[in-house]
Amino acid sequence: MLRLALTFAATFLLSQAALADVYKFVDAQGNVQYTDKPALLPAEKLALQSRATDAAEVASRAEADRARAAASTATQQQATAQQADQQGAQQLTATAKAEQCVKARERYASYTTSRRLYEALPDGQRRYLSDTELNAARESARAAMDAMCN
Repeated sequence: MLRLALTFAATFLLSQAALADVYKFVDAQGNVQYTDKPALLPAEKLALQSRATDAAEVASRAEADRARAAASTATQQQATAQQADQQGAQQLTATAKAEQCVKARERYASYTTSRRLYEALPDGQRRYLSDTELNAARESARAAMDAMCN
């Protein structure tokens, strides 16, 4: 019997809390305030209706929010990976260009310090370049060095 009375009293108190009035008033600074116990009068009583929370709807909203967050995170990670790949490619390009510049400088230095340049023939023999061909080769090496190192 006591248990039944306590259950009834708890149900009554909860229903009264759910039906509590909400008031709207403007304070001295001009800010709009909402409360269940107005400090200032007159306060406008708002006609609000409350409903019980649908647990399934809350769960579905939370799941949708998690899915959106996961999709956003995946998109952000993909963009970060793509940016890292681009930076890596730029570094490789810069490294390759620096290596090509070093090789071009070495080739030019070799051409300018050599008295005789030759080209290898398919049968293993050497054909030495004439003075005109030697000057053209040196000029070509200098142009290649300028192109690679600038």
